[in-house]
Amino acid sequence: MNQRIDIMPVDDDRNRQAREAARQRVSWPVNLTPASVGYHSEGHALVLGNERDVRRAARALHDRGLPLPTLLFTEPMADGEIDEEDEEDESLLADTAGMTSQRLSRAQSRTLGIDGYLGHFSVHLADEDGTLDLAWALVDREHFDLVLDLGETPVLALELPPPGYVALSWHAPQRDDQLEALAGLVGEFDKPRYFQIDNALCAHSASGNTGCTRCLEVCPADAVHSHQGRIDAWIEIDPFRCHGVGSCSSACPTGAIQFRLPETARQQETLLAWLAAYREAGGAAPVVRFAEAGDLAGEDAAAGHVLDIPLEELGAAGHDQWLTALAGGAAEVRIQCRAGMPERLTAFIDDQLAQTHALLHALGHSPSRVVRLMAGDEAARDALPGEAPLEGEPLVFTEHNKRDRLDSVLAHLERLGHPDGHRHAMPAGAAYGGLAVNGEACTLCLSCVSNCPTPALAAGDDRPLLSFREADCIQCGLCAEACPEDAITLVPGFLADAGRRERRVQHEEAAFPCIRCGKPFATASTVATLKAKLADHPYFAGDALSRLEMCEDCRVKDVWQAMARDPESQLKV
Repeated sequence: MNQRIDIMPVDDDRNRQAREAARQRVSWPVNLTPASVGYHSEGHALVLGNERDVRRAARALHDRGLPLPTLLFTEPMADGEIDEEDEEDESLLADTAGMTSQRLSRAQSRTLGIDGYLGHFSVHLADEDGTLDLAWALVDREHFDLVLDLGETPVLALELPPPGYVALSWHAPQRDDQLEALAGLVGEFDKPRYFQIDNALCAHSASGNTGCTRCLEVCPADAVHSHQGRIDAWIEIDPFRCHGVGSCSSACPTGAIQFRLPETARQQETLLAWLAAYREAGGAAPVVRFAEAGDLAGEDAAAGHVLDIPLEELGAAGHDQWLTALAGGAAEVRIQCRAGMPERLTAFIDDQLAQTHALLHALGHSPSRVVRLMAGDEAARDALPGEAPLEGEPLVFTEHNKRDRLDSVLAHLERLGHPDGHRHAMPAGAAYGGLAVNGEACTLCLSCVSNCPTPALAAGDDRPLLSFREADCIQCGLCAEACPEDAITLVPGFLADAGRRERRVQHEEAAFPCIRCGKPFATASTVATLKAKLADHPYFAGDALSRLEMCEDCRVKDVWQAMARDPESQLKV
């Protein structure tokens, strides 16, 4: 049962002293020399939208020091065309007379596309006759450095557009500030490379089948893409378009994508060290708050029992980090959101909270131990926790990879809770679940094992069998896609039982011995399936069908012996 604590005044000074002692003993990890990417911009801008707004913006940018912009009129003006006899319009036309312009007729069936980033934007028009590169066509350049989109509907409808692209209404109150910022993007710029990818751990694709797509679904900058090769696809992240939100790393169930500011493992270890130092210094019932560093810098000091975890972006910590805090001795975890977060990031936090609450419920803990709060809500931030920290020895990591660490956290919470042994529903897409194998259909071809990106599925060492360890399964579905007999079905949901960490046999058969040498080389069902499928193949006509009952060595010998008896027999096939 959850232990309640009375809501009463606490020794906040003692907690504050314990918190400061913990911070002095353990510094929050920083990446001292992160890899970076560089941008080079000469300030050549493309301004698009209706003619009057485009000419106004182009004049404003040129007045701020940019080279003559290129103008692209993509939509009509609500108040009619520019009047050359109007004094204001005449002045506007005169000020922008030297700028290259192009007008798109509404009758033209063309699609305008923009791709790239600061210093390297490609803009093209596509129709059934082909694609026109506007940088080459209009200003004889390989690319534009900046894009100012004044259209009613932005060409790049992204929550976090690439650096150098600004979608703006001419009548927006922040117009002048944004124009000033855009005009300042001239020169050399560096930005951290926020991530690293280990494709050997990625569960995105195998044997031409698509598996995990979680990282693709959570990036608000559209910087994560699936790159299709000759057979398989792999995940690529554009470092020039990445804003370092970190949700792709938190969503990745295998640790294939690692956030680097700081690295996930260092973040977990430092969190545990802070909590340990806090307890040793006499602090009680700590509350861990995950918040963006920018929000923390602009607020008053929190209550003494609140341990703040500063993040570059809130998405850099997911439910594995939050549960680590509870397993390390925190009484409660609070996730501080802010107004104006990208919708995809907000949806990601919602999903992570839903997964956290489902896991805590399954393990016999109160879901209220992990809650959301909004920046600026000091009462919610400083509130005393409703429950005491979980009783028992705090968590200590011995594992290195992400999935093993998560399993260690769940196992620790399981020991401190009251799991009911049942399978619990999880939010759609959660990386928890088992699988069912149809023993009558399975031939133990082991295609599932070769396509499984984790150690979840394994073959027998000395006998034909298929085993499964649920704790390693991320529900990517590659095993089911690879099975030629459709014998595998995913069973989503979290199993609140220690058995999820045990390896269990799903299907086993006796080995089929070679009819010549007696060596076991396959299963009886595999041989029977092959004989049924190849019975009409000319290569296995007549007595040759028995080759399917031979091991690979005896099969080769039989072919050579047949050729020695009748050299032309094999050429007739």
